[in-house]
Formats: sequence, structure tokens, C-alpha cells
Amino acid sequence: MTTWSGFAPDSVDLPDAVADDSAFMRMWRAFMSARVTIAVALLVLLGLLYGLGIARGGNAGWLMGLCATYLAASLAVRVFTRPLPPGHAFDPQWVSTIGIDLLAFSTLQFLQAGGISYLPLFALPVLTAGVLGSSLLAMGAAAAVTLLLLGDAWLWSLHVPEEMASRFLQAGLTGIGYFAVALLANQLSVRLAREEHEARRSRMAARTQAQVNELVVEHLGDGVLVVGGEGQVHIANPAARRLLGCEGEALEMPFALGSRDAWRPLMELARRTLADHESQRSEIALVAAPGERHLVNVRTRMTPPQGQSQDLCVMFLEDLREVEARLRTEKLAAMGRMSAAVAHEIRNPLAAISQANALLEEELTDESHRQLSQLVRQNARRLSHIVEEILDITRVEQQLAAPLVLDDAVGATVDDWVRQMQAAERLHLDLASRVARVAFQPEHLRRVLVNLLDNALRYAGGEPDSIRVATEDGAEAAWLRVWSDGLPLEQGVQRHLFEPFFSSESRSSGLGLYICRELCERHGASIGYRRTSAVEGGREGNEFFVRFQRREAAADDALPFDTITA
Repeated sequence: MTTWSGFAPDSVDLPDAVADDSAFMRMWRAFMSARVTIAVALLVLLGLLYGLGIARGGNAGWLMGLCATYLAASLAVRVFTRPLPPGHAFDPQWVSTIGIDLLAFSTLQFLQAGGISYLPLFALPVLTAGVLGSSLLAMGAAAAVTLLLLGDAWLWSLHVPEEMASRFLQAGLTGIGYFAVALLANQLSVRLAREEHEARRSRMAARTQAQVNELVVEHLGDGVLVVGGEGQVHIANPAARRLLGCEGEALEMPFALGSRDAWRPLMELARRTLADHESQRSEIALVAAPGERHLVNVRTRMTPPQGQSQDLCVMFLEDLREVEARLRTEKLAAMGRMSAAVAHEIRNPLAAISQANALLEEELTDESHRQLSQLVRQNARRLSHIVEEILDITRVEQQLAAPLVLDDAVGATVDDWVRQMQAAERLHLDLASRVARVAFQPEHLRRVLVNLLDNALRYAGGEPDSIRVATEDGAEAAWLRVWSDGLPLEQGVQRHLFEPFFSSESRSSGLGLYICRELCERHGASIGYRRTSAVEGGREGNEFFVRFQRREAAADDALPFDTITA
């Protein structure tokens, strides 16, 4: 890496090549073009002077050749070369530019070609060195020009001795002027380079910040809208589009926030924010689609004033359903920890109660007393079952699940369940995932499927094929579906289906579907519910589905997961 030394401060690092849009490159092109222009002017001027007979001399052809050579050299540098970053102690590029300029102009000046003074042309190499080169090069070019001027004054004094003092004085003053020009040009170029470097760094920082902001806004869970004074939406992230109900639409930015009636509450809130220049907060009901209503908490902020730019209102949309879901999840986690602790404390007294009741039952002879003892035994077993289910969820350890063939595992579990429940006529089995393999412990998959089948049997009708079990194989996932023709579930029941201790029956523990969800999540699968028909055009029913991540048969592809231990 080289550093700027002359055209830029020493602390600025330069790349190995000069950027085409940099100030250095633009100035280099300007100076090289000026050299070509001066060469053309000299060639034309001398040609006219000698051609019209205004100037005479035996070296006319030689001087014309010199000007033509200077033009060719200037064109070659301008067209075929690219400048190196300044800062080197010696750059060959200055020989082909400043060196040739000094040689050509000094030759014309010493020979007094055409009777013209060429002293003003020495400003070109001095400016070139001062603007494009280092301070040392600039002072060196000014010193070289001054020496040439003093040499010219000395030669002139040999022919006209009486003008020696004035000639040397003129050469000295001109040299001092060139030193001043070189110093000022170099300082101005340094300042220009420093400002360009700061501008590039600021532009890079702004571009990086904009990219980071765009990435954050795009992946933000809350909706973000940036609204202008005319109600035009300039930015809308995917979460905001989903809440507005235009997620799948190709809306071009900007679009009018007031173009739809469902968005007018947002429009009014944005107008109030822009008019009052104060942040606002409100809860708004947005109708994203027919039958789909979102209750949204909206917070607005004003952008800081930016000179002549228009004021912008930034709106943050927070879906209250997701807020409630997060709160519910936190409450469930806390309740789960508490329940595990309580269950652990209950298990020992419960075992003592069961043992004492069994000993007491051996001594009872009265039938009514034996019925009461049997009731105690049944409820103690029920409580013990609930305690074990709670403790099962908390006792986990890391193991490796070997991929199993989904159809084989589902088929074996369904056959055992049908024989046990004697429900062969009511169940239809459709195994269509072929050889799809999923990472799931066989016993855990059996527990999930049996739980879903028990629920389906409890609420299904008595007709044939009232329960359907099906597997499917997709491009990225395999599916297990358990469908029954039961009555639709209420909306309130659907929202809490997979929560612990929630059940529509008084004698149920409410842990079955919760345990299914926990087992699925620990194996990288997911479970859900929907109201649908088992076959196209058939009767509707309740379907629970499990989405598995596909796994290859190789043993080294097995992934770790949580395993519930007894």
C-alpha cells in the first residue's frame, strides 16, 4: 500500500490503482489534456509564423519537429497511460510529463523560436507537480524552473550586458512566484484530497448504515411504516405488509396510505403526528382480509429535521396477538417450572396415600367402605399419572435419534392401536410418504400418534372411515395427518389447544396435546390443527398434522435432540 504525499495527507491509505471517479484522476486528465492543447497550439503557431514568413531562422524544421514530438508524447501519455498513486520517492510518470515539459519549453525559450517568450508555459509543470505530486516534487519543479530562468538570464546578459541586472531580477522574482504557486497548489490539493477522503468515508459509513438499517427493518418482528406529508408510504417492511393485508401484492413505493378504507385510521394518526409534531400512541383494528382482523398497537415518531427535506412519520405496528402469545409463553414457562416443583413434592405423599389405602382396604369388610377405598385408589392413580406426565417433560437428556422410516413406524403403531381399541372399521390408513426418513425416537413418535388417535376416537362419529391417518412426502418435509369427522372446535378452544392443563373435559389432565407439542419441538418437528376435509369434496372434520424434517439414512446425519426419560 502507498500513501498520499502531496495530493493527499500522509495518513490516508491508497489502493494500488487510482479510482476513475477520484479527484486525483480527474485532475490528472485535466493536466494531460492541457499538455495536448498546448502542444497543438505551439505546433500551429510556429507553423503559421514560419509559413507566413513572420519568423525566420535556419532551425525552423527542427523546432517544428520538436513541437510535433512533444505533441506525440503528450498524446501517448494521455491516451495510453494511467497515473500511479502519488507518494513514491520517484515515479517514472513524472519523467514523461514534467521532465518532457521542462525540456521542450526550455529548448523553445533558449532558442527564442519565432521571437516569442515561452516563460508563462513553465507554470504548467509547476502546477502539475504541485497538484498531482508531493510537496518535495513541487518544490523541485519550481527550483528547476528557477534555475532555467536564471540560466536564460545569464545567456541573455552575454549578448546584452547592460540588461543583466534587470534580467536576473526578473528571473528571480519569477522563480519566487513559481515557488509560491507550487506551495499553494500543493496545499490546496492536500486539502482537496483530505476532504475527498472524508467524503468517501462518510459515504461508505452512510451506505453501510443504510444497509444495516434496511436489514434490521426487513427482519423486524414489528411492522414499520415511513409516511410522508402527503400520506405516501415510502417504506413498509414485510411485517407491516402482513398487518395491512397486502403481503402478496406487488405494491410500488410510494403508495397512498389512504387508498383503502381499512387503512384510514393509520392515515389519520400519521396526519395528527405530522401536524402536531408530537409522538402518538393508539390501538387500531385493521381488517387485513375478510374475516381476518388484527388489533394493532401503533406508536408514531417524527424524524429529526433535515434541512429542506420533508418531515416523515415513522409508525411502529405491534400485533397485540403476538404480544399476548409472548406473555402466554412466559406464563406457561413459569407455570411449567412451578408445576414440576409441585409435582415432585406431591409424588412422595401421594405414594404414601396409595400404600396406606391399599393396607386399609385389606382390613375393610363393609361394602360401602370398600367402595370409598376404591374411589381413593382411582383418584390417587389419576393424580399419580398427572404427576408422572409433568415430570416426564422436565426430565430430558441429549441423545442421537437414528432416522426411521415414517411409514413403517406409523403403520406399526396404528396396527397395535386398532387391535387394542377394536376400531378397524372406523379407521382408514393411507401411507404415502414411501421411504421418507425422519429424526424421531420411535417411542416418542408412538406416544404422539397414540395421543392423537385417542383424541380422534373420543370425538369421531361411528361411521366407517370416521378416522383417517395419512402420511405424505414433500420436497423438504414429511407429514403425518390424523383426521376425524368430529364437530368443529370453538375458537376459544383452538387458541389454547396445546397449552398445559387446558381441556374441554373435566376429567382430562389437559397435558396430552401439550406433551405432543413438546416432543415434536424437541425433535425439530411442529404440530398444528386445522378444520378441513379428509378428501376433496368430502365431509369436513378436525385434522391434527405433524411436519417432520427429512433426514437421510446415513448415521452421521443424525441430529441431537431432547429425549424424555422415565
